[in-house]
Amino acid sequence: MANFYTDNPNLKHHLNHPLMQKIVELKERNFSEAEKFDYAPANFADAMDNYEKVLEIVGEICGGKIAENAEAVDHQGASCSDGRAHYADGTVENLDLCRKAGLMGMAMPRRFGGLNFPITPYIMAAEIVSRADTGFENLWGLQDCAETLYEFGSEEQRAKYIPRVCEGETMSMDLTEPDAGSDLQSVMLKATQKEDGSWVLNGVKRFITNGDSDIHLVLARSEEGTKDGRGLSMFIYDKRNGGVTVRRIENKMGIKGSPTCELVYKNAPAELCGSRRMGLIKYVMALMNGARLGIAAQSVGVSEIAFREALQYAKERRQFGKAIIEFPAVAEMLSVMKAKLEASRTLLYETSRFVDMYKIYEDIARERSLSPDERAEMKHYSRLADALTPLAKGLGSEYCNQNAYDCIQIHGGSGFMKDYACERIYRDARITSIYEGTTQLQVVAAIRHVTTGTYRSLINTYAAQGYPTTLEPMAETLKQLTEAYEKAVAKVTEANEPQYLDFMARRLVEMAGYIIMAYLLLQDAKTDESFIDTATVYTKLVQAEVARHSEFIENFDLSQLKAYTFAE
Repeated sequence: MANFYTDNPNLKHHLNHPLMQKIVELKERNFSEAEKFDYAPANFADAMDNYEKVLEIVGEICGGKIAENAEAVDHQGASCSDGRAHYADGTVENLDLCRKAGLMGMAMPRRFGGLNFPITPYIMAAEIVSRADTGFENLWGLQDCAETLYEFGSEEQRAKYIPRVCEGETMSMDLTEPDAGSDLQSVMLKATQKEDGSWVLNGVKRFITNGDSDIHLVLARSEEGTKDGRGLSMFIYDKRNGGVTVRRIENKMGIKGSPTCELVYKNAPAELCGSRRMGLIKYVMALMNGARLGIAAQSVGVSEIAFREALQYAKERRQFGKAIIEFPAVAEMLSVMKAKLEASRTLLYETSRFVDMYKIYEDIARERSLSPDERAEMKHYSRLADALTPLAKGLGSEYCNQNAYDCIQIHGGSGFMKDYACERIYRDARITSIYEGTTQLQVVAAIRHVTTGTYRSLINTYAAQGYPTTLEPMAETLKQLTEAYEKAVAKVTEANEPQYLDFMARRLVEMAGYIIMAYLLLQDAKTDESFIDTATVYTKLVQAEVARHSEFIENFDLSQLKAYTFAE
C-alpha cells in the first residue's frame, strides 16, 4: 500500500525550507506550550518531527482507503432527499478515518483541540488528500473556514465552534447566490435583526460546496436599502438550530463526492461574526485568500496523480515492440508534465510560507503590540502573499488541467474509457480553474502587482541570490526573459489606456508567474540536484512562452483592440 507522503521526497524538500525555522518558532511562541500540552513540541526539531509524523499518517490514509474509495465515490456520488444532502458511502468512511486520526482542525490552536500546525504543512496535507480524491479534499479542506472564525469571531464563538471542527464537524462558506456568482456585491440573502438582538436569515444560496455542513459561514445583507458590498455582514449558522434545507444538489461533471448544494434559508437563526458591514469588504476577502491557496494545493494534488498515472501507463504500454515511454514524443510530454507539476508545487509552498509569516504576526498582534521591525515584516510578507496567491491558484489550476489533458493523451483511446483513473482525474481537474475565482479573476487580482512592481522586486530578489556554475546558463536565460518582461510591461503601462492594460493583463501576469516559478525551481536545484532536469525543462518551456507573449505585445497596435471586442 502506497504512502502518499513518503513516496514523494519533493514534499519533504519543501517542508524543510530554511524559512520554516522562523515560521515554527513564531507559531510556537518559542515553544511556550510544551509544558501545557503533552503533544506540543519542545523545540524546532521536535516540531518538524511532529509535522512529518502527521503527514505520514495523512499519506498512509490517503494512499490506502481514500484512494481506494475514490472510484466508487465518483460512481455513487452525493445524493439529496428530505431536504438533506447525503454523502457517498466511501466519503462517510473517509471522514470517519480523518476524524479518528485527528486530522480535522489541524491549523487551529491547541486550546481549542487543534494541532497548531503552520499553514505550510497543513497545505501539504491538502495536496496529499487531493491526490487521493480531489472531491474529498473539498470536504476535508473546508476545515480552514475555522481560520475565519478564529480571526474574526468573538472568544465566545471561538470556544463554541472551533472545538467542534477539531472533533470532526464539517464547515461550508455560503457565499454564492443564483444572481450573485463572482459578483458578491450583489448578494441579497437577507439578515434581519430581531428585537432581542438575535438574527435570522432568509433567502437562497447556490453552488455551495458541502452545503449541508454542520457549521456555515454565511454572507448576507444586513443593512436595509443597500445594494453594494458595504451592506453585507458575515454570519455563523449552526445546522443544529434548523431553518435551512437543501433544495437540490448539482449534477456535476466531476468531484462528484463533494455535494454542491442549493440552500433555502427560512428564518434560520444565526450569529453575527465580527462587525456589521465588514462581511465582504474584510472577511470574505480573507476567506477567499485561504480558499485560493487551498485550490492551488488541490491543483498540485491533481497534477501529481495525473503525472503518475501517465508515467505508469507509458512504462507498461508497449507498441511496435517497446514501451511507449521510449518514444521521444511521449518522453517529452512526460518531462513537461513533471516540470509543470514541480513549478506549480514550488510556487505553492513559497506562497504558503509567505502566508504563514504574515498570518502568524497577525495572531501575535492579538496578544501584544508588534515591534516596528515585526510590523514591517508582517506588511512585507502580506504584500508578497497577496501577490502570489492569485498566481498559485491561477497558474497552478491551469497546469493541473493541462496535465490532466496530457494524461489522457498518453493513455490514447484507453484514456477515454472509464476503465482508467485518468478519465475521472480529467473531470475532477476542470473545476480548479473555475471555482473560488476563475483564472480570469486571478489575473484581475494579480495585475496590480505587475504595475506596482511587486513581481519585479521579487524576481530581483531571486536573481540576486547567486547560482552555481551548473545553473548559471539557466540563470542568464531568466535574466534575459526578465528584460523582455520589463519591456512588455513598459509598453503596456506607458500607453496609459485602461482597456489596453486589461487586455494585456493575462500575458503580463503569466510572464511574471513563469519567471518566478523558474527561479524557484533554480533555487530548488541549488539544494537538491534531483531538480536540475526539471528546472532545465521548465526554463526552456518558459523561454518559449515569454517570447510568445513578448512578441504579441511588441507587435500589437492599439487600433487592433477593436477586433477583440464584442460589445453591442
